[in-house]
Amino acid sequence: MNIQLIRNATLVVEFAGRRFLIDPMLAEKGTYPPFKNSVRQDQNNPLVGLSIPIDDIINVDAVIVTHLHLDHFDEAAKEILPKDLKMFVQNEEDAQVVKQAGFSNVEVLQEDTVYEGIQLIKTKGEHGRGEILKITGRVSGVVFKHSAEKTLYVAGDTVWIEAVHDVINMHKSAVIVVNGGDNQFLEGGSLVMGKDDIHEVCKAAPEAQVISVHMEAVNHWTLSRDELRSFLSARGISSNVLVPEDGEAYAF
Repeated sequence: MNIQLIRNATLVVEFAGRRFLIDPMLAEKGTYPPFKNSVRQDQNNPLVGLSIPIDDIINVDAVIVTHLHLDHFDEAAKEILPKDLKMFVQNEEDAQVVKQAGFSNVEVLQEDTVYEGIQLIKTKGEHGRGEILKITGRVSGVVFKHSAEKTLYVAGDTVWIEAVHDVINMHKSAVIVVNGGDNQFLEGGSLVMGKDDIHEVCKAAPEAQVISVHMEAVNHWTLSRDELRSFLSARGISSNVLVPEDGEAYAF
């Protein structure tokens, strides 16, 4: 497999001969206003430009949208992506929204979805803790399996919870992509994984290669790449976690 971070949570994953685009946020730098009630209210989103040409990004076989927040499926993606492209979403509610945007080949991920011989397993996540969950709504992740590949787990917008631990234990993924960045509003706590959450992933999956994305690309991030790298170094687990720059790719 090959995993390339485009920006934020947007990834291009090559797996068992197919190319997947995950959580496309495709707008140019500064297109949208900042997320309210959070830091950097003077900076529009996304904070950085796309790392590779748009034609390369959308040259894929299928798209996986883990949920419909702007930084995972934006207006630019709705306009740019071919309307007949295979689109996977987390539930029927999201499917209706994607269909209303003009997409004609939309499928709801299940725990036993098979696409071109690749098993796609929808996983649970929680986009924060406590009362904030009433605002953030439902989210998902996905496990990729194929006999010719190592198992990949893309956790999506979730903090460390028992359900994530269960996925790690059940599927023994060799590669785990987490959304770090510890994004937050001014109240309500972490919306995605922070340093301690990522450390928990490492403890639960000591043999896995963890990749932290969703960093420094939208205004409400609170954990920088440099801070995460320093944290990992201090705990002696730098080799367990890759912290890619935008555009960086890894082969496994």
